[in-house]
Amino acid sequence: MSIRDVYIVDAVRTPIGKFGGALAGVRPDDLAAHVVRALVDRSPALDPARVDDVYFGDANGAGEDNRDVARMAVLLAGLPVTVPGVTVNRLCGSGLEAVIQAARAIALGDASVAIAGGVESMSRAPWVLQKPERAFPAGHQQLHSTTLGWRMTNPKMPAEWTVSLGEGAELVADKHGITREQQDAFALASHRKAAEAWAKGLYDDEVVPYPGVDLTRDECIRDSTSMEALAKLKPAFRPEGGTVTPGNSSPLNDGAAALLLVDEDGLRETGREPLARIRTSAVTGIEPQLFGLGPVAAVRRALEKAGRSFADLTTFELNEAFAAQSLGCLAEWPELDPDIVNPRGGAVAIGHPLGASGARLAGSVAHQLAAAGSGTGLAALCIGVGQGLALVLER
Repeated sequence: MSIRDVYIVDAVRTPIGKFGGALAGVRPDDLAAHVVRALVDRSPALDPARVDDVYFGDANGAGEDNRDVARMAVLLAGLPVTVPGVTVNRLCGSGLEAVIQAARAIALGDASVAIAGGVESMSRAPWVLQKPERAFPAGHQQLHSTTLGWRMTNPKMPAEWTVSLGEGAELVADKHGITREQQDAFALASHRKAAEAWAKGLYDDEVVPYPGVDLTRDECIRDSTSMEALAKLKPAFRPEGGTVTPGNSSPLNDGAAALLLVDEDGLRETGREPLARIRTSAVTGIEPQLFGLGPVAAVRRALEKAGRSFADLTTFELNEAFAAQSLGCLAEWPELDPDIVNPRGGAVAIGHPLGASGARLAGSVAHQLAAAGSGTGLAALCIGVGQGLALVLER
């Protein structure tokens, strides 16, 4: 059996909304349907019935996104009911995992045309109540927020594995001696690059605003922030001696992203020039409390599989869950030119809607390669509970 080439024909995303912000009134299945519909409409030569499957990442899935949000997106987007959909969960890597699974299906000949993406509404993530161990309890019951992080943790898990995500970022800062000032400088650069990219129209080709919502740009970008403003923020996870603050961490967000993937036959049917070709991917594991360093081994493995090195990269989208974890990864890749990392800003500024972020990164790399005309790009994320995921694209 021969392995087929897999092409990214197009990639779209919503503007990323802040927690409780402009997109908070939009259901996650509607956000997902919007990017699916927009993606299909941008390739009018392609019959929507030709879509073999829709893969969507979703990290929480405890609320309005609970019933296979990929299938809900297909139906709400008005695609033929014959188009199936599957939802995948690799926490923060879910959107990229969806892209990888769709690409794998096409490479193996199980599909010719697929849509892959991700969605998250952290604003609308519900509280959940565990069932009582016996009927009719007389006492009070506890609600758990499903917005982010550990809840209803298994007591068999070692305590050092189940620290908060922010404490995990502090541990990476400890490990690599990353200062508060370095983290704030990284965050400031993220905001400035994102604001500049928007001002230059670099996101115009990929961002599709949600109808009826007054949001045309990522909502968390702070154009006027400064080192002085960031320095005033208090540590969020270690009150004494902490370095991780709301200003050098990614915020809580809402948004969706989707990509159109095809083989050679599907490419001919779209009548379009592809943005990029998918080369390789890799996933690795690490100690859960050091999740922020998860991409380190995954990126090296993906590059090795592709027969490429850091010197071959023209762009690299690394998810900025925290400035500390991003700087920790960069410290372990001394061969990498940091100037090619997140040239249009990263998640500290743009935002991190968990299930959507990986698809946003892959789409951004594809658009950047198309704009450059050629090159090799890489998308990678750290993942809670200790994993790393990476994807290599070429043009």
